[in-house]
Amino acid sequence: MEWMLKTFNELTINELYELIQLRIDVFVVEQNCPYKELDNKDQAALHLLGYVDGRLTAYSRLFKPGDSYGEEASIGRVIVRRDARSFGYGKELLMQSITRLEQFAEGANIKIQAQEYLHRFYQSFGFHSISDVYDEDGIPHIDMIRSVRHREE
Repeated sequence: MEWMLKTFNELTINELYELIQLRIDVFVVEQNCPYKELDNKDQAALHLLGYVDGRLTAYSRLFKPGDSYGEEASIGRVIVRRDARSFGYGKELLMQSITRLEQFAEGANIKIQAQEYLHRFYQSFGFHSISDVYDEDGIPHIDMIRSVRHREE
C-alpha cells in the first residue's frame, strides 16, 4: 500500500473525485444510506489516501483538535474498497491514521463516531466507548475515544 497525506488544497481534481466516489460507493450505495456526504468538513481535514496498484483502496479523514470536535483530534470516513477488505488494509489504514494524526495532534485524545458493528475492531486499537449506541442516518453508531494515557502505556 502506498500512502499519501494531503490537505484539501493539495488534492488534485482526480484525487478528490476518487475519494468522493469511494465514499459514496460505500457509505451511500453499499450501505443504502442516503445522507449528506459533502458536509463542509473536507476543507479542514487531512486526507489519508492508500493506493494499491494505482487504485484508491483505503481512505480516512483526519482532524486536528478543534477542527471537528472540541479538544479532541478525530478520525472519520474510515473506508476500504469492498473488493479489498480481506487483505488487512483496514488495520493498516487505522494504524496509519492514528500514527499520522498523533504527529499533528500530539497530546490530544482521538475521538471517533464508529459504526456499532465495528466496535471491537476499534477497541483493538485502544479506543473505548464513551456513549450509548445511537442512530446516525439509520445506522447504529457509538462514540469512542483513544486517550493520550493509552498511548503512553
